[in-house]
Amino acid sequence: MHTDTERCVRAVQSKDARFDGWFYTAVLTTGIYCRPSCPAVPPKPRHMVFHPSAAACQQAGFRACKRCRPDASPGSPEWNVRADLVARAMRLIADGVVDREGVTGLAARLGYSTRQIERQLLAELGAGPLALARAQRARTARLLVETTGLPMADVAFAAGFSSVRAFNDTVREVFALSPSELRTRAPKHAAAGAPGVIALRLPFRAPLHPDNLFGHLAATAVPGVEEWREGSYRRTLRLPYGQGIVALSPRPDHIACRLALSDHRDLTVAISRCRRLLDLDADPVAVDERLRADPVLAPLVDKAPGRRVPRTADEAEFAVRAVLGQQVSTAAARTHAARLVIAHGTPVDDPEGGLTHLFPAPEELAALDPDALAMPRTRRTTLTTLVRRLADGDLRLGADSDWPKTRAALLALPGFGPWTADVIAMRALGDPDAFLPTDLGVRRAARALGLPSTPAALTTRAAAWRPWRAYAVQYLWATDSHPINVLPT
Repeated sequence: MHTDTERCVRAVQSKDARFDGWFYTAVLTTGIYCRPSCPAVPPKPRHMVFHPSAAACQQAGFRACKRCRPDASPGSPEWNVRADLVARAMRLIADGVVDREGVTGLAARLGYSTRQIERQLLAELGAGPLALARAQRARTARLLVETTGLPMADVAFAAGFSSVRAFNDTVREVFALSPSELRTRAPKHAAAGAPGVIALRLPFRAPLHPDNLFGHLAATAVPGVEEWREGSYRRTLRLPYGQGIVALSPRPDHIACRLALSDHRDLTVAISRCRRLLDLDADPVAVDERLRADPVLAPLVDKAPGRRVPRTADEAEFAVRAVLGQQVSTAAARTHAARLVIAHGTPVDDPEGGLTHLFPAPEELAALDPDALAMPRTRRTTLTTLVRRLADGDLRLGADSDWPKTRAALLALPGFGPWTADVIAMRALGDPDAFLPTDLGVRRAARALGLPSTPAALTTRAAAWRPWRAYAVQYLWATDSHPINVLPT
């Protein structure tokens, strides 16, 4: 979008928050860059240039606006919609892969050369993977400086910098303030909270309808791993350097997030996974506009605009839970999952009580005794085959997954039909066009609305909803009175 100057100028002049994260405005006369909705008086169009990423602005020598804080804007929705190389690379960079494994590790995961990845990211985003990762480290450093009392040296290494000097230089260059000045200027309420807990706000593009989002997570919560407590969805997190516990609470203009991490180096990854879990980088205006064009869906969209797809913080975990949920009730699926957690999960210490384990990783389930599973023999085979393929690395589910190829790989497993593969594509892989025409709830809603209820006919009818059929599923599910559609009290 940043190449459409006229459209960008209109968005800046109208302070349209819908475009935050789509592009960034660099002001030639001041040397700063802003989000489109910056509350400051807009500069003259001839003084504005537009960049596709914060990293591109920083590479061009601009520093972040202290008023609108463009580094804290929602991420671009493009990376949730697309499955090409650039989108997959951006999802991996957000997950901290470059900081942990370098550009060569990023290239190895994607199956391309480092030169190809550099070239494509530079062409589309104006910055290479190292610059994009550096911009992300700066955001993480700012969060730690402003929301914790950690010594600056600890902040530097937790944010992923190789030295305190690199940390100081980057913060000064990006924010035009030293780390100590950032901490002094931080709002007093930002540092409030329990010891060891990082409190922050996760932004999103309005509108956001939280009922089905949090209702789904709470209704399907696995005891010991997840819970709904005092207005917050809480769960344990398995992270690259350690463990974490997160509490997420819906607010009118943001999601309140409280993170307790065993290693602060996991902050960037934890935030990225929480954003994916709640689908916070979606563009609800674009989604609802397409679905509202269908006269059958229009009343559902108008009644509760901004529905999100409840996703997951751990793709392998969700795949296991999808198999456990085949042809059984929500309560039965939770019971099966809870048994696996008790038998194979890693214990965690939750100061608030309630959460007791991490969901077991595929490696911890690889030695699972099929006879110990209280389920039909064919489903035991499905589960043990899935776990073995995940543990061996033959099947990879993650932010870098190629959606069509991964779906085909899932369908090749014994016991995997279209429903299981598509629900994993929708909620674990993040495919916004995944569709569930065989789902009982979808077919029941379609019948009640006068839509075709047979899978083939409904798929044909749903072609008009592309590329947002996963969101259409949320609106169809919401016609039922199931607990997944109700925000817990």
